[in-house]
Order: sequence, then structure tokens, then C-alpha cells
Amino acid sequence: MNRLFAIPALIALVTMPAPSQTPAPTPHPVTAPRPAPPTRDPHTPGYVQATELLDGANAPFADDGNFILGPTHFAAPDSTLQPTVPQGTVIEFTMSSADSKLYPGIARDPGAFGTPDPADPAKLNVTTSHPAPYTRHVAVYVPAQYVPGAAAPFIVGADGPDRLLFTVLDNLIAAHKVPVQIAISIGNGGGDAQGSERGLEYDTMSGRYAEFVETEVLPLVEARAHVKLSHDPDARATMGGSSGGSCALIMAWYHPELYHRVLTYSGTYVNQQWPSNPQTPHGAWEFHEHLIPSTPPKPIRLWMEVGDRDLYSPNIMRDNMHDWVIANELMAKALAAKGYRYQFVFAQNAGHVDHAVKQQTLPEALEYLWQGYPIAGK
Repeated sequence: MNRLFAIPALIALVTMPAPSQTPAPTPHPVTAPRPAPPTRDPHTPGYVQATELLDGANAPFADDGNFILGPTHFAAPDSTLQPTVPQGTVIEFTMSSADSKLYPGIARDPGAFGTPDPADPAKLNVTTSHPAPYTRHVAVYVPAQYVPGAAAPFIVGADGPDRLLFTVLDNLIAAHKVPVQIAISIGNGGGDAQGSERGLEYDTMSGRYAEFVETEVLPLVEARAHVKLSHDPDARATMGGSSGGSCALIMAWYHPELYHRVLTYSGTYVNQQWPSNPQTPHGAWEFHEHLIPSTPPKPIRLWMEVGDRDLYSPNIMRDNMHDWVIANELMAKALAAKGYRYQFVFAQNAGHVDHAVKQQTLPEALEYLWQGYPIAGK
């Protein structure tokens, strides 16, 4: 077996009986304790060849390819509040599931997860998911330099609000390093992984979430924040971490007429889709397994990061498709083979969606992301 895909044995799944004198109901399956992620060596055979940077340095924002940074992570100056820089305004509002045509709401019972399909270990059966209402929080950053009535570039982020993003944009816009842009941080509908609203939104391999943003979120953003958003896909970006990261790419992949720029931290390019889809039976693992290799290149520019202590979950499925480091390494390989414009950062001494790494790299990542787009005053 290729050592790249070797995964240690599963920790035993334990179900606790109900402390009751009456017959106990059949307990829902629960997740096994997640093992501590092993620290990976970026020079492991089978990983992509990468340029190793000096400790504390970032990758050059104009360069494509693979880079290794760390183990020390200093916050970039543009990640900190600068009192002399014009500060943008943040407008916040909530959205209710009762008003959504695309996501009326689901939830998974607490403590429940799912069971592998006996006929297919890559498929998880979830029987405890049911309709449930939710509310989501939306935060809209409007830079001080925005001209009312102008159609502005924008970036859509998952799991918002992202205050670090707003601070970085204040500094980069003032320095003419990125275009004057709106940032839209959209909270998820709750829960995580298979059977949850967040999992349904972020892990589903389809255009539905991008369509939800386009038809239900952006009109509210324009009305509540009194802004006009560009319809040029080259002026539109997506970003996120973990499943929010895979969601960011899913949005652009299924709707490249809407988005051309994608930024991901610890992207969940693993098998976490539910319900199962026979067209993409391995969820976001399909990106590097089949979709990118077999599809003509799309007009997508991608910045992506993974940490050496990123998530690693043998899980009850035993499908060998739940290793975040390997998934991101395979993404870099697939993107390079098809000639995509991308930058992949392997961060040493870093966990899942590591905050210190994000403080170090987000300014550079945004500069890379907006390469080629006209910047006024530059």
C-alpha cells in the first residue's frame, strides 16, 4: 500500500447504555474520539515539491506554486489595526430559515452521527437528521473608499463574521494592494458534518449554496448595506476554512460564471458529503480524484493552505478519505497537472484553520488572490 494513504487502525466505537430501570431505547451511533492528528513532514515522499521559506517569511504574493512556511508564525503588519488607516463600516443582520426557499433547515440529533453503508464504506447513513429551523448572522464590510452607486468587487466568506478579514482589507485597500471591495461574511445554519445544516450547505457537491448566496443573500446585502455588487465573475471571490473552504471552491467550480477567485484554509477536500450523490460519491475528495483531472481547466485562481497538524480522522467509515493533509497535497498535484494558477502553502507547527497562520498569511493570500484585477491608484 502506498504510504501516502496508510491510516492507523480505528479507535473502538463505544456506546454507553442508558442508566434506567426501564428498557433503554436503542442508542444512536456516536462518533469515536478523534485521534490526535500526527505532525506531518512536508518532505514526505509523495507530497508535492515545494519551496521552503525562511522561518517567519511568507510566500511571494505574485508567485504560483507550492511553499513551506513556519514553524514560527508572526502576525503580518497588515493583520493588525492601524489607527491612521481609514476604517470601513460593518453592517450586520440576521436571516431566518423560514424565509429561505433553498435551505429551510435541518439538524442532526445531539450525540448522533451515522453508520457506514454495509455495501459501500465510503457512504454514511444518517437516520437522525430532521427538519429544524435556524437563524444565520451576516456581516457586511463596506470600505471607507467605497463610492456609493459603484458596482464593487466583493469577497464572500463562510462561517462569519470574519473580523480579521475586515481589518486586513482596511490596510490593503488603503495601501492599494487589493481593489476597493465589499466583504460579506455569512454565518452557517448550524451543526457540522453529515446530517447538519452546515454540512448540507458546505459539503454538498452542487451549485446550490452559490445559488442561495446569489438569490437570497446578495439582494439583502445590497438593500441593507446600500451597496451595488459587481456581476463580473473576475470581480468576485470566495473564501473559507475547513468545510467553508471546500464550499468556497464548490461555489466557483459549479458556477464559474459567478466566481473566479477562491481562498481556502485547511480545505475539507475529503469525503464528507451527505446525502450521498452517485455523481460525486466521494464528496469533495472527488475534486482531486476525478473532477479536476478529467475536466478542462476552469477560470479559477486558488490560494490554499494546510497545517502539519491538520485534521486526521480514520472515522467509522474506514474509507481512507478523511486526511486533510493528504487531501490538500493531492489538490496541489491535481491543480498543477492541469495548469491552474494556484498557490499552496504547507504551514509547519500549525493546526486546523490555525489562527496564527491566518494572521501571518491572509494579507499575502488576498494579494495573490486579486492578481490581475485592476487596482485604482496603483
